[in-house]
Amino acid sequence: MFKIGSTRDLMTAAGEPCFPAAAFDVLKSNPDIEWQWLDEDVTEITPELMATYDGLHVNLPPVNASCVAGGDVRCKIIARNGVGFDTVDVDAMTAAGVIVTNTPIAVRRPVAVATLTLLFALAGRLFDKDKLVRSGRWNERTDYMGTGLTSRTLGLVGAGSIGKEIIRLATPFFKEVVACDPFADAGEVQAAGGRLVSFDEVLTGSDFVTVCCLLTNETRHLMNAKAFAQMNPDAYYLNVGRGPIHDEAALVQALQSGEIAGAGLDVTELEPVSPDSPLIGMENTIITPHALCWTDECFEDIARTALQSIVDVSRGLRPVHVVNEVAAVGLGVR
Repeated sequence: MFKIGSTRDLMTAAGEPCFPAAAFDVLKSNPDIEWQWLDEDVTEITPELMATYDGLHVNLPPVNASCVAGGDVRCKIIARNGVGFDTVDVDAMTAAGVIVTNTPIAVRRPVAVATLTLLFALAGRLFDKDKLVRSGRWNERTDYMGTGLTSRTLGLVGAGSIGKEIIRLATPFFKEVVACDPFADAGEVQAAGGRLVSFDEVLTGSDFVTVCCLLTNETRHLMNAKAFAQMNPDAYYLNVGRGPIHDEAALVQALQSGEIAGAGLDVTELEPVSPDSPLIGMENTIITPHALCWTDECFEDIARTALQSIVDVSRGLRPVHVVNEVAAVGLGVR
């Protein structure tokens, strides 16, 4: 049997999958598959798990080099539930012959929609106006004017799959959409409706600066004190990528000093965010728990894609979204 385990952080409090059960239908294509939830809610993938399962469907638990340090690695694939794979030591998995996959297409539209949700809420001062009504201050509404978008510029830090989807959705609302990305094709960005510019141009020329790139050694703390100082005081900062891409202390300082107008964060540098973080009490900041894109459609697509990758490996086939091609070649999948 080809044994598969899913991490228990993909379960609800009631013990049900947090995605529609229909996602499990992909497992039916191979009768030799045996699937189960992991016995415990683990904080990281352990050597014991790597020695027990042929495939692991992983959400948040880190996959570090230590889990493949022994000589009894049975696991052939780590199917990461989501687009990012910064919690996986890809080099160590590659050296151990373990395929790593992600689900970039499944989250593309949901993250783009989540970005616009944050952006519209900030621009329209949604929560301020909600508070006016609930506190009986209806007549103060003229003091809470929003920010129109048709004369403004949206700037993206990252123009990959999600970035280009944001451009496609946002272009009708903005005067211009610009993006910086050293790996992006200018023609593809233009075809989506945007314009490829430098990082400095995104910071200085945008009314909304949105981070939607992967977390790497190069992007960690890319948004630091210097970067926030380059933004306009009326500009808003959004991060729907990974929290450590911004220096949170620098972000707090920029918000407190009025260096920038506000922030919309689906991610924070430490997660969950500390209850005594200054960000919690800031009225010019919206924070969601790294889950704004989570919908029934999104999670069914993510889970179905991740599980399909494992099924493919069980049948000797190459999964669609392989992060480390060398491991796929070494494993002999076709």
